[in-house]
Amino acid sequence: MFGFINLNKPFCWTSHDCVAKTRKLLRLKRVGHAGTLDPAATGVLPIALGKATRLLQYLPGEKAYQATIKLGMRTTTDDLQGETITEKAVTNLALETVETALQQFQGKIEQIPPNYSAIQVDGKRLYELARKGEMVEAPVRTVEVFKIEILDWREGEFPEVDVAIACGTGTYIRAIARDLGSVLETGGTLAALQRTASSGFHIADSLTFTDLEAQLQAGTFQPLPPDIALQHLPSVSLSAPADQKWCQGQKIAFENNSSQILRVYAEDGRFLGIGQTKDDVLIPLLVLV
Repeated sequence: MFGFINLNKPFCWTSHDCVAKTRKLLRLKRVGHAGTLDPAATGVLPIALGKATRLLQYLPGEKAYQATIKLGMRTTTDDLQGETITEKAVTNLALETVETALQQFQGKIEQIPPNYSAIQVDGKRLYELARKGEMVEAPVRTVEVFKIEILDWREGEFPEVDVAIACGTGTYIRAIARDLGSVLETGGTLAALQRTASSGFHIADSLTFTDLEAQLQAGTFQPLPPDIALQHLPSVSLSAPADQKWCQGQKIAFENNSSQILRVYAEDGRFLGIGQTKDDVLIPLLVLV
C-alpha cells in the first residue's frame, strides 16, 4: 500500500481521527496526513499511505478554502465552537465596506494565530494552555494570501459573508475572520469552513470515508500514485545503470547550474524518489524502491 488518499474530512473529526480511521480500514500502520484541519472544518485532507508518508515534506503548501464569516460576534476560539465573548447586532453595514476591508488581507500579511490552535509556545500547544485558562498570545507570523473573493452576502442583525480564499501554508482562516471583525469594528468569527484544495489535491476528486469503505468492500480501491502531488517539482529520468547506482545511494553526474529538488524516475517510468542537484551531481534525498 503506497500512495495517497484525497480524503474529504468529515465535520467534527480531528485530522488524527482521520489517520486512525484510515489505519483501521486499510489495516496499515504507516499512515500520515498533510495540513491539519480543525475539527469544525471539512474538506481536503491529503492522507499518505506506507512509504508515501516520507513524501509529505515535499508537497506544495498552497491551499484554498470557502469560508463563512459571521459579523457582530467574537468567540474564544474565533469560530462558533467557542464561548461568546461579545455579541452585538450590526446595523447599516454595506457590502462595499466589507469588500474594502477584505483587501487588507491580501498579499503578505502579519497574523496572530488563534488562542485555540496547535501552535507551540515554550513547548506547549496553545489549545492546551487555553483549556487550562492560560491565555498566551502566539508570536506574530507572516503568511501569504493570494486571493480573497466574496461569493455571497447575507444581511441581517448578524450579517454573514461567504468568501473564497487562496493562501499559503500556515494561514489561519479563523484569524482572518477575527481580524476582519476588528477592522470593521463589529467583531467577527468563523461560522463555517471547507478546504477546497490542499497540496495539489482538490475537493472535486476527494473521497469520503463512505466512498472509501464502499471501494474496499468492492475490491476496487487503489491509492493515488505517490508522485501525483509532486508535479510542482521538475523531473529527471535515469537510464541503466545510473538508476541502480542512484537507488543504492550513490551520487550521479548531472550537469546543472543550480540547486534543485527533483522527482527521479527510471527509464521505464517507475518513480524512484526525490533527488537534489548540486555541483553537477544528482544526490539521492529520498529513495523509495
